[in-house]
Amino acid sequence: MRQVADRAGVSAKTVSRVVNNDRYVSDDVRRRVEEAIAELRYTPNLLARTFRFGRDPAIGVAVPDISDPFFAAVTHTVEQVARGRGVATFVTSLGTDGTLERAGVEALLGRQIAGLISTPVSADQSYLEPWKARTSLVFIDRPPRKLTADTVVEDDVGGAQAATAHLIGHGHRRIAYIGDEVQIATTRRRLDGYYAALREAGIEPDEDLVRFAGAGGTAAGEDAAEVLAGPNPPTAILSSNPKCSIAIVPALQRLGRTDVALVSFGDFPLAGSLRPALTVVDQDPEALGRFAATRLFDRIDQPGRRLRRLTVLPVHLVERESCVPRFS
Repeated sequence: MRQVADRAGVSAKTVSRVVNNDRYVSDDVRRRVEEAIAELRYTPNLLARTFRFGRDPAIGVAVPDISDPFFAAVTHTVEQVARGRGVATFVTSLGTDGTLERAGVEALLGRQIAGLISTPVSADQSYLEPWKARTSLVFIDRPPRKLTADTVVEDDVGGAQAATAHLIGHGHRRIAYIGDEVQIATTRRRLDGYYAALREAGIEPDEDLVRFAGAGGTAAGEDAAEVLAGPNPPTAILSSNPKCSIAIVPALQRLGRTDVALVSFGDFPLAGSLRPALTVVDQDPEALGRFAATRLFDRIDQPGRRLRRLTVLPVHLVERESCVPRFS
């Protein structure tokens, strides 16, 4: 860096600002430094930066499943924000077994990262308390338990309530709810929204229409087929997440049940290309990822700044063709 500074006729600190894309550098100075970097083939020594600052110029992202369309979109947006800051992103999938969460998260933290964006899968995040002093933490989609930290979630209750009310408005009274695991906070909140809409419409909830398909929602298709084969079947289904929806759609197709209305909480690739196109509650994972990354860097840059701990982002219903009117 000193050699680059000498050739460009600037200080080493100015070289550092150019490398870190600091906007308070004139175009002329930036050009001279970049030319010197190219001539000397200089690359930043990230290991030296780690020793100097005590942590990597990197952040971590820990989500249940990176292949999930929702978490993939969130992670991609976080990476984009971090890249704009010249910061690397380490990503890990935690799975659904809560007993494995701590090992996965601490494997990231052990790399001395500057901050962590995480989605809890266990019932206790108090193990992170000792890490808070040196690592900024932001939780997404689900709040942590036994730990106070920044959290950004979607309006799960309001979104599920709006989706259920939409089905009721189409004349449906027998509406099934199919989720993955009831202990997952998002599943519980969306179930609360479902119940709220039924109560508001004066409809008595039928617990036989509420099903939980287990980890990953893999049994959601079987649950849909089973509930539709019952003595008093539903005419509509609210799916609590994209993974459940991806299992339910082919199950309905196999049964030839084009008469069953379906709403998915959460959009996913090709949902709009299905026939009929799927009505969804759009969570806007890009907005969630952008907010989480921005909040994380705010915490890294200004650790003592007072900021709201819980942020709830809005969701909205995207009406397509899968909500068949009960009487048409």
